[in-house]
Amino acid sequence: MTRWGMVLDLQRCVGCYACSVACKTENGTPEGVWYAPVYEKEVGKYPAAKRQFIPSLCMHCDDAPCMKACPTGAINKRDDGIVLVDQEKCCGTRACVAACPYGALSFVEDVKGAFGQELIQLEKKFYKSVVGTVQKCTFCAHRIDQGVYEPACVEVCPTTARIFGDLDDPYSDVSKLIRQRNGVQPRPEAGTDPSVFYLR
Repeated sequence: MTRWGMVLDLQRCVGCYACSVACKTENGTPEGVWYAPVYEKEVGKYPAAKRQFIPSLCMHCDDAPCMKACPTGAINKRDDGIVLVDQEKCCGTRACVAACPYGALSFVEDVKGAFGQELIQLEKKFYKSVVGTVQKCTFCAHRIDQGVYEPACVEVCPTTARIFGDLDDPYSDVSKLIRQRNGVQPRPEAGTDPSVFYLR
């Protein structure tokens, strides 16, 4: 069985934010909701200090704490390992937001536009959010279901810092990179077995 996962290569990420913008465009998220943020931090000391870019997203954990915390069963894991939120069932308690050790879920408090409270026509047509519910990265499950086996963030990355594939296939690019470059899961102490690995 396929278990979808992603490898994030910190040596290749240049902080262009193409992934964040592509994700926003693909998923129609409103102002303030980012499924694929890129964080920045300063590493080293002067004169050798540099800026490091750290792409992030939902980790699609095998043992997902958000799923356990959800009181309505709105969060489920598919057979291929993708963890999804059903906005029709979400009651907005934000228990999942508190339970996630990666800060990967966003609560949609309001849907406002880039130019104020009133949405322009494009935003009315584009936004797919339900106020009072939680949203997160879906690994672009809708694309996978249509036979496009690359999330939007992976497709647009100009430096191939994001690699997507089947973690259960030992010959997939993600599996080979994890073995060859000692890929690490974020926050292993959380015990969630995330489907996202980082290369340093």
